[in-house]
Amino acid sequence: MQSIKNYIEENKPRFLEELFALLRFPSVSADPAYKNDVLATADFVAQKLRDAGAQNVEVCPTSGYPIVYGEKIINNNLPTVLVYGHYDVQPADPLELWHTPPFEPTVRDGKIYARGACDDKGQFYMHVKAFEAMMHTDNLPCNIKFMIEGEEEVGSDNLGKFVAANKERLAADVVLISDTSMISMETPSLETGLRGLSYMEVEVTGPNRDLHSGVYGGAVANPATILCQMIASLHDENNHITIPGFYDGVVELTEEERKDLNSAPFDLEEYKKDLEIEEVWGENGYSTLERTGTRPTLEVNGIWGGYTGAGAKTVLPSKAFAKISMRLVPGQDWEKISELFTEHFVSIAPKSVKVKVTKHHGGAAYVTPTDSPAFQAAYQAIEESFGKAPVPTRGGGSIPIVALFEEELGIKTVLMGFGLDSDNLHSPNEKYDIFNYYKGIETIPLFFKHFAELENK
Repeated sequence: MQSIKNYIEENKPRFLEELFALLRFPSVSADPAYKNDVLATADFVAQKLRDAGAQNVEVCPTSGYPIVYGEKIINNNLPTVLVYGHYDVQPADPLELWHTPPFEPTVRDGKIYARGACDDKGQFYMHVKAFEAMMHTDNLPCNIKFMIEGEEEVGSDNLGKFVAANKERLAADVVLISDTSMISMETPSLETGLRGLSYMEVEVTGPNRDLHSGVYGGAVANPATILCQMIASLHDENNHITIPGFYDGVVELTEEERKDLNSAPFDLEEYKKDLEIEEVWGENGYSTLERTGTRPTLEVNGIWGGYTGAGAKTVLPSKAFAKISMRLVPGQDWEKISELFTEHFVSIAPKSVKVKVTKHHGGAAYVTPTDSPAFQAAYQAIEESFGKAPVPTRGGGSIPIVALFEEELGIKTVLMGFGLDSDNLHSPNEKYDIFNYYKGIETIPLFFKHFAELENK
């Protein structure tokens, strides 16, 4: 492994410059205005896979954005690792809150600030560079396949079709993903599961046009007010979600599992200080770590309606809107939850308004077995790289297609991320530590080494 370490050390400046080039592409999949940039990003990723030594590299078209595929099969008798990542990013809005341009990577205090720095360009690109290092030092112990998509941030609508149509091509022994986080570089961790997701949009309509709030106010229902009341009713006084049937089937943790989860290093006061809040909030009876990793939630992601421009305009809006996401846990089916939400939200609307509910996307929760050779390989790789054993944790975010991989390909997923919860994912001033980027590149070859050894026992 020393030759790999030497290669990485010698090429660190180039590895960083290549990441900067990748980050300069505004590959925002949610906004059609960036279509050409998203497509150009796919071409860039494909070329970098070729440069690293991958074969059969292809930019595979879908009805949306393409999926970049590449592979290196050295021996059909060796285990195969399928690396998944995504090259699309969240919108950078609100732009005025960025300290530096979101698509011009800037280094401050050893951190790379740019949209996509951590989610997921910086993290999936670690695998490309780790693969290059293994190839150039003749130290690739497993077969490897890459599947890098361009629609993760908008629900991966076409990935399922691609996977179903390419099962033989994607056949592997494990999926390896770096799109998650660690507790810290001083306290490395390894996620054992992710929450699922149901993402909805609601529209509340009152009168057939915007009205003068003085002439009509107090006599006609205000959709913005009604919407706020409806949303507020979705939680009770214990911050328990009030949708009938919402918790049916939820797999509760055992007391031992709760104890293990809460033994992870966590400073509540530092957490509040970092967020500049006086108190935390959430479902009564659960700790912050439980609330963010093992309990279902319902959150408003955006709400709007009426006049929001400069100055004043006394208007009673005709419509009000909100985007709502529900994070789900094992035992909850996202399609069923979406139906329950729709039925309930429509049922609580007063007759003074009309309600429309739109389902956007979602996916199932996922828990990976900790006794598998792949998980043990990741555990040993982190322990060897960091000099201490990783703490098992549950991730609060969602990667909906992880459950799909198991369903379609029949293989488990290992979540070996190197981001931090404080990296401002989906927020202005997203960042990724240069140390974390290099540390990931150094650790990934160790995973391949241990996985090959464990699979061949």
